[in-house]
Amino acid sequence: MEQKDIKDETVNGVPLQAILDPISDDAASVERIPARPGTVRTTLPIVIVEYDQKWPKYFEIYKSRIVDAFASYSSQQMLKDKLSKQELTTGQAQQVAILGLEHIGSTSVPGLPAKAVIDIDLVLSDIGLEAEKLYVPCLEAAGFDFRLREPKWHDHRFFAYRRPPGSDTAGTDAMPDCNLHVWGPRSPEAERHRIFRDWLRQNTEDRELYAQVKKECAMASRKGGEGMEKYTARKETHVREIMERACRGFGYVD
Repeated sequence: MEQKDIKDETVNGVPLQAILDPISDDAASVERIPARPGTVRTTLPIVIVEYDQKWPKYFEIYKSRIVDAFASYSSQQMLKDKLSKQELTTGQAQQVAILGLEHIGSTSVPGLPAKAVIDIDLVLSDIGLEAEKLYVPCLEAAGFDFRLREPKWHDHRFFAYRRPPGSDTAGTDAMPDCNLHVWGPRSPEAERHRIFRDWLRQNTEDRELYAQVKKECAMASRKGGEGMEKYTARKETHVREIMERACRGFGYVD
């Protein structure tokens, strides 16, 4: 999209040009985190199912787990007196604050078929290597497995919750798997996810189009024995087109 079409230079403090022209993740720079002892990592199948009205409830459960883990860890650190007296006196103790916690992806859009995996964007005040010492234990306490860093893609951190192998997935209250994306302040990707979600929630035509695209791409990927990266790439052109319509529909561009 041309610069001259853009009406607002930023959206929630994020440059609109960065939202409209996303950078690609650099597979060569991905830093994969070794699994903790006892952690079994599985690859999820690319299967699209009809919308489940319980998905928003599951997001709220995951949200509570994350918020509670941050609050609990902060309290424990204070009780253990791991912070210096000077830090406690001046109020300059290093902390990582939750700036945003959003249900994103297809399970966040009522009526939209999706993979039965809850996607969450967690925006933190700091996600650097030093800050990891604070927020990684919080997320691990909430049941998430730290999978990877992507330093050349907005410094993205990826965590996952997976049901234990052999667990009951048919029960009425069985929790689905969860993908947790961790971003720093003013992340273009987090803003893209929000805009895309909000547009699909209100635009029936694009919601139905995206549902069809997802089903067709998932089928093609399964037939070709492809993984999640190829499935995502198959959808990319349609996602960009919908994103441009969303930005026009919300008045960000002419």
